Amino acid sequence: MTDRVLEELSDAECRRLLATAAIGRIAYTEGALPAIQPVSFAVVGAEVVIPTRRGSKVAAASRGAVVAFEVDEHDRTDRTGWNVTVVGASRLITDPVEVAALDVTGARAWAPADEPCYVAIGMTLLRGRRISLGTTRPSADTAVSA
Repeated sequence: MTDRVLEELSDAECRRLLATAAIGRIAYTEGALPAIQPVSFAVVGAEVVIPTRRGSKVAAASRGAVVAFEVDEHDRTDRTGWNVTVVGASRLITDPVEVAALDVTGARAWAPADEPCYVAIGMTLLRGRRISLGTTRPSADTAVSA
């Protein structure tokens, strides 16, 4: 029987895994209700930056609010994988010079952006976990005695 093992990830491993993902999900409040949206992103220093456009729901809802951001990867067959969650205050970046500097990260907004901007999320809380396959232990039925 193969056991699955749950491991809490270090900050360093969480940051490493964040850098491997292409798409994440931002969770924010819209009209006093929770909302989640897939987004492209980049990690810049101690922030996750999400390209969007002025007037988008993500830009409007994230302005100064505490939001959550999550990335993951999983294997449906083995039921293994990992996830990383970032929680922190958000800020809207609209200054053209700052936007141009962030454009070099390669992250692109999902929808066309006539007025591009970025939402930055501070990594106030960074958590991750991994579920992996553990060791194979013989069951009582297959154990042999010497």
